[in-house]
Amino acid sequence: METKFHAITNGEAIDRNDIPHLPFTEFRDEALALVAEGGKVVQLFGTAAVDGALPDGALPDGLLPTIAVMRLEDQLWVAATDLPETYASLTQEAEVFHLFERELAEQFGVTPEDHPWLRMVRYHPNYADRPDVFGNDYAVDIPGNYSYYAVAGEEIHEVAVGPVHAGVIEPGHFRFNCIGERVLNLEISLGFQHRGIEPMLPGATAGRRQLLVGTIAGDTSAAHSLCHAHAIEALALADLSVSTPDQMVRTAALELERLANHTGDLGALSGDVAFLPPANYCGRMRGDLLNMTLWFCGNRFSRGLVVPGGVGMDLEPVDSETVLGRLTELKPQLEHVIDLIFTTSTVRARFDGCGRVSHEDAQHLGLVGPAARASGMDYDARRVFPTEHYTQIDVPKCQPFTGDVYARARVRADEIIASVALLQDLLPKIKSTKSTAVQDHALAPSSLVVTLNEAWRGEVSHCVLTDAQGKIERYKIKDPSFHNWNGLAMSLRDTGISDFPLNNKSFNLSYCGHDL
Repeated sequence: METKFHAITNGEAIDRNDIPHLPFTEFRDEALALVAEGGKVVQLFGTAAVDGALPDGALPDGLLPTIAVMRLEDQLWVAATDLPETYASLTQEAEVFHLFERELAEQFGVTPEDHPWLRMVRYHPNYADRPDVFGNDYAVDIPGNYSYYAVAGEEIHEVAVGPVHAGVIEPGHFRFNCIGERVLNLEISLGFQHRGIEPMLPGATAGRRQLLVGTIAGDTSAAHSLCHAHAIEALALADLSVSTPDQMVRTAALELERLANHTGDLGALSGDVAFLPPANYCGRMRGDLLNMTLWFCGNRFSRGLVVPGGVGMDLEPVDSETVLGRLTELKPQLEHVIDLIFTTSTVRARFDGCGRVSHEDAQHLGLVGPAARASGMDYDARRVFPTEHYTQIDVPKCQPFTGDVYARARVRADEIIASVALLQDLLPKIKSTKSTAVQDHALAPSSLVVTLNEAWRGEVSHCVLTDAQGKIERYKIKDPSFHNWNGLAMSLRDTGISDFPLNNKSFNLSYCGHDL
């Protein structure tokens, strides 16, 4: 389609002067036109500093420099605008902008007029030191101290869960409007930790950045580290080309991460319906898969493995042979447990039809990853925007599914089988690799790079902007959970409240990946 947005490539640095700067009304029309053609939002963020260093605590001329990155089929598009203090909300016409506009309002104090549900995302004062735009008389740093969405009626009751939960999971508040056991609406509040990773990244050393990106979401360390590595490799003035063996190791790291998490999720889903044998088997096999990553790099969550320019460990063919041997031993066990889960009638009775998210709703919300594919959305960044060794791999397409817990579990099972096959083909080809040191590289001045890849939860994206001196001015992160929490809320509508744990685990979203 014709658009005034500028076409860009995944992981390619461009001069910021090449980004079209559109008047807001034109920017809005062009962005909505892309969505009307099936486009989705990859990034939408203010480019002003997020470290409290705005001049005089205010935005210049009351305008917020803003960048949007969209994707349509296999093409990325970018454009910039100056967002007015008050502007016509895009969410009114396209729900995919919903959370992005709320984030802009919270971070910079701009107001999307007629936004259908304007509330805070992470509950902190805005970086521009401007008045609160949410129209509430509560302290912005106290999550939950505001009027929740309410359903009127004498028979309506509310159920509040969290933010403190049993076990070691992070905080999140879930508020249900119910009539009897039936859920009419679920409102989810996150952002209790104020982690502040994004403000820390621009001024950090290369070593510090490497540590930070590995902990954006601890169970997605390989995918976030890969997005970071791609961004620095694109911006670095020195040659940071990655060898073929290193690309293979990085690809293997992503697939081992996918395998371990999907296997753990299938076990947890089995546990939620009181089918304990697969829960125990999967828990043990998840540990085995994490230990394969440990063998590769000395860390079960692959921290320090994927670095700009290559990999952070010396590896020999014997390392790949060891991991391949363990995987070959595990494969029939995985296949057996998957068969056990999906052929057990009591499991199917609980999975089938539970927490359905329709294809239409998934499209409107802009879901990504297995949650999207379970609702029939055929998008996988490994296939559409391939990097590393994925350019040489035929990643299978997901079959259309029914959008329920069964579908979200089935997608994970299918991806487990596909990842095992991919790794069995890939591991014997990996030759020796040498450790690449993490160091501060001079970066291209006045540049932008957008990187994305397919983490196990879905599309991860990092966007990095440099200033005229080649210093990182803005580092924007988007975890797949940012897209998918509203999918969980949608799955609970007209569902029994006792099905919440099962639906929650079928999405298994990240609290910390959302709280940046």
